[in-house]
Amino acid sequence: MLDYKLIEALAMVVQECGFEKAATRLFLTPSAVSQRIKALEEQTGQILINRTNPPRATEAGLRILKHYHHVKRLEDDLIDTFTPHENRKFATLALGINMDSLSTWFLDAVRDMLLNHKILLDLKPADQDQTDQLLKDGVVIGCVSSKDKLIQGCRMDYLGCMEYRMLATPAYMARWFPEGVTAENITLAPQFIFDRKDELHLQYFQVAFGKIPAELSAHYLPSSEQFLKFILAGLGYGMLPEQQSNNYLETGELIELMPGSVVKVDLYWHCWNLKSKLLREFSERLVEKTRNALG
Repeated sequence: MLDYKLIEALAMVVQECGFEKAATRLFLTPSAVSQRIKALEEQTGQILINRTNPPRATEAGLRILKHYHHVKRLEDDLIDTFTPHENRKFATLALGINMDSLSTWFLDAVRDMLLNHKILLDLKPADQDQTDQLLKDGVVIGCVSSKDKLIQGCRMDYLGCMEYRMLATPAYMARWFPEGVTAENITLAPQFIFDRKDELHLQYFQVAFGKIPAELSAHYLPSSEQFLKFILAGLGYGMLPEQQSNNYLETGELIELMPGSVVKVDLYWHCWNLKSKLLREFSERLVEKTRNALG
């Protein structure tokens, strides 16, 4: 049987991104934490963590951590049943979420749960196409994802749809596209892309032109808030969700590059299928609130 004190040391090193911070959390020395992980590796016959900076769990380590987090969530629920509400400790829920959701509807969806329950969120930002991998690896307990395939051992609920349009300021449009936007001249104008994993703009070009331009002049800006500000400053065009851009479209501060061209992204909530009262209630409220927000 595995020693959970040893697994706890592994989990803390990965969570805190280092042996020293993990040691502080566990009230141990870094050497003692290292010895516990080494003992666990000897028990399992596997290398469980890569000693990089920061340390990263190996594939075998991720499997052990996923099991550990499952057991811990169930144990925490059990302890809560014996503990008066005022004496209960905060429960931490690690979640994978894309930045556009985080900057638009997510706060309203979770506000009541955070106000009325002792919950701490450990949010792991990633593109909506990659958050499901965090769940598969056991890094998070739930995620917002564009993937509609049920993950083994998990539940899935439809959240709603986010619509994206390619937008820019009127001044920017007059400077770069005085005679309209084409598949040729769009390659010459600067645009903003969230990061190199972001492919929304490629989907948009496929919808608008029926093809993807060979080359693009792009800034990479991995911040939803700054993304909008840079576009409003007239420094480039970019994809923005309706929840973030509707007011600016109504005032005329932003306009569409090609009216009518829209990319729709369906979002889903995936989480572990555990008999956890807290996780079930959190999931139900999140799904309900998000469906109301996204329609």
